[in-house]
Amino acid sequence: MAKRAAPEVNAGSMADIAFLLLIFFLVTTTIEVDSGINRKLPPMEESEEDVVIKQKNIFTVLLNGKDQLLVEDDLMELEDLRAAAIEFLDNGGDKSCSYCNGEKDPSSSDNPDKAIISLKNERETTYKQYIAVQNELVAAYNELRNKRAQDQYGQSFTEMQANYKDVNWPGNKDKLKEKIDQIKADYPQKLSEVQ
Repeated sequence: MAKRAAPEVNAGSMADIAFLLLIFFLVTTTIEVDSGINRKLPPMEESEEDVVIKQKNIFTVLLNGKDQLLVEDDLMELEDLRAAAIEFLDNGGDKSCSYCNGEKDPSSSDNPDKAIISLKNERETTYKQYIAVQNELVAAYNELRNKRAQDQYGQSFTEMQANYKDVNWPGNKDKLKEKIDQIKADYPQKLSEVQ
């Protein structure tokens, strides 16, 4: 008896099916994108000289592993952090700041341009608490900027920024940009994170 040849399987369309499955999975799969805190780093300066910062111009905020907040070595609740930061930033201790509304305490920050907030957290700190502290510190800057813009230009700083980003805003964007930059110069955001 003669051997029969085994029928061959037609594999011509197998590559087409694999290609269609590949396209299907590429189209339907979602890729997760990590989101982070939006920060713009200052440009590198080629200066050789050391910058001397007085200790009274540094507002130290420590977030420990138990999510407790230590501000200037004193235990503080998160709700009180914004007010304490505003008091420090708006102090005007050297009396060179004409727009500062603080107590002008000589033992606190000299003026908003010299005031630095130093934030340090430990590895065990929860991400939620870290973000909450960041939000309070940035909110302190925003509150001071809003008040300054309201006094100077009759509208808040956030409104000015929204108008600048609005494509259909009818005003002069160059003048608005100058005003925004002036408010940022009056209360520069100097937030340092210590390792």
